[in-house]
Amino acid sequence: MAIDLLTPFTKVKLEEEKTENRRMIGLFWGNFNPVHLAHLTIADQVRQQLHLEKVVFLPEHNTNGHVATMLTAAIDDIEGLEVDECRLHAEKHGIYETVCELQEENPECDFYFIVGGDMIDTMARWEHIDELLEIVQFVGIRRPRYRIGTSYPILWVDVPAMDISGQLIREQLAHGIIPHFLLAPKVLDYIMKNRLYV
Repeated sequence: MAIDLLTPFTKVKLEEEKTENRRMIGLFWGNFNPVHLAHLTIADQVRQQLHLEKVVFLPEHNTNGHVATMLTAAIDDIEGLEVDECRLHAEKHGIYETVCELQEENPECDFYFIVGGDMIDTMARWEHIDELLEIVQFVGIRRPRYRIGTSYPILWVDVPAMDISGQLIREQLAHGIIPHFLLAPKVLDYIMKNRLYV
């Protein structure tokens, strides 16, 4: 069945009636190397705007243990944000398998899978994308400089646009520029203390 092309201005409507005992959990998959303020803003805005119980970060790699530590520091004492390190130990598993495992462990949950504008164009190449679409609601976030258009059923959430990337931060640090105000203070302190990305 054909699906109408969705633009950033077309939003999939959430079902108005949810079973009261269903939990709504956001999943935020990415490298987070390092986690920066745009990541944190997206997670918190999606959680609040969609009234999710929480958003769980799923870091894809750990760079000598630093990524998970920085994520944990960044969200310390922030309500409704968590880190799950399951992807760090899933070298042979794709993201579809990880979501299936999370569903098996949490059958009472409905999952909302957050994707940034930089990932929308790649979704057609994801393994098991059709199966993944059946078990999660995708939540799209616009990113500056990325054109968005897709036939996938995506729930679009508007968040403040911040053109920050892990690559930008790594490049600045490599050139001796300290990225004040682009990172949570605890993350910047950790990076400087451990001389990361230099």
